[in-house]
Amino acid sequence: MPKTRKPRPHPVAVVAEVAEAVPPAARSFVGEFREFIARGNVIDLAVGVIIGAAFNSIVKSLVDQIVMPPIGLLMGGLDFSRMEWVLRPDNPATRTVEKVAVQYGAFINTLIQFVIVAWAVFMLVKVVNVIRRKDAHKPPAAPTPSEALLTEIRDLLAARQVPPPAQGG
Repeated sequence: MPKTRKPRPHPVAVVAEVAEAVPPAARSFVGEFREFIARGNVIDLAVGVIIGAAFNSIVKSLVDQIVMPPIGLLMGGLDFSRMEWVLRPDNPATRTVEKVAVQYGAFINTLIQFVIVAWAVFMLVKVVNVIRRKDAHKPPAAPTPSEALLTEIRDLLAARQVPPPAQGG
């Protein structure tokens, strides 16, 4: 006699069942976390980090493939990425890599990458500061008609206001 399969519960029902099992304190934590993530600043930060990572790849490629080859050629065909100070050479008689070296050429490449990124960030901050200065020197916008009317009503009420009577004692 063939076995009959038990019907599987619907995935939404499973999620609802699990959600009911979560203690209220944890639910409020999850809700608070959802609120935090939904704020614009967190999303902006995440986008900035992703763009920064992509920019880092571009700068690395710029330094390794465009900037350093001509510099190496001018310096007699040096390949900076392979420049190293060997502290302990590799033993060809063994299979394990025993070489210990300070790779200062790679460090020079990284320093150049840092300078390029720092320069790009400096230029970005400089542009933002110019825009902020321009905005700071703009005269304040004229009040809207409704704001002007409310200001006029406030001023009329302030002029009509009678001082409070003196308290006798």
